[in-house]
Amino acid sequence: MTRTAGSGPLRAAIGAASARLTAAGVATARFDAEELAAHVLGVARSDLVRHDRIDLEHYEALIERRAARHPLQHLTGVAHFRRLSLAVGPGVFVPRPETEVMVGQVIEFLRSLGPAPRVVDLGTGSGVIALSLATEVPGSEVHAVEVDPRAHAWAARNLAGSGVQLHLADAAGALPELDGAVDAVVSNPPYIPHDAWESVAAEVRDHDPDLALWGGGPDGLDTIRLVEARAAALLRPGGLVAVEHADLQGSSAPAIFRATGRWRAVHDHRDLSGRDRFLTGLRRRRTTGTGAD
Repeated sequence: MTRTAGSGPLRAAIGAASARLTAAGVATARFDAEELAAHVLGVARSDLVRHDRIDLEHYEALIERRAARHPLQHLTGVAHFRRLSLAVGPGVFVPRPETEVMVGQVIEFLRSLGPAPRVVDLGTGSGVIALSLATEVPGSEVHAVEVDPRAHAWAARNLAGSGVQLHLADAAGALPELDGAVDAVVSNPPYIPHDAWESVAAEVRDHDPDLALWGGGPDGLDTIRLVEARAAALLRPGGLVAVEHADLQGSSAPAIFRATGRWRAVHDHRDLSGRDRFLTGLRRRRTTGTGAD
């Protein structure tokens, strides 16, 4: 796309941008073209109908970067999730709508407990899960754990003034002072196997931090195994664990929890697109051996 100086007709610019992004393999070309136009104009996408012209040079520069598969959220600086808009950029995992269903289930569980439930978000990244919980369950005590200093900085920015307690720590050994006293543990850990690199979207593999993507081990589940162990220590009897996983891990990820004998009611759940996406389980009152419930 040749950059054009000055302003130009908005609808023609969006049409050309959409065609450019489609040719570049962007699946959401029209949406992204409109979102970037709204960003340039400083308005919501729904308000584009009120505008006729756009700064073409600025807009076309952003379209070129999106065509090169820079994440849309890095170009706008904002990621939307449930009721929130969070600051994101290089160095932090971009929240995905696939995670929203899991967070909704945790919110429902916490609301059922009465006042001041305590919850831990292991691997908080941008802080999106922790902030959703704190926002939608007023009075909850929310702890967010992040090991990556760059991601921690983004979380600190997003969580400022929210009341969420942010910890720079490895999730595998975080918050031992809360062992046995937590009502819910939630995590969107890294879970992609390294041999799946070619199948991962360029926006993800080239721009999201490695620590947020690759789960370790031949099955990509090593980090989930660590989360299982830490959640088992943190939770009180009857406490809830919720862990996101890849769509092809709908059997293997829950099997990790069932095999330890530390959980009951282990179930897998689908996301908004109908794909296996996260598991939940309840901490047993005592270890009863291995096997499924």
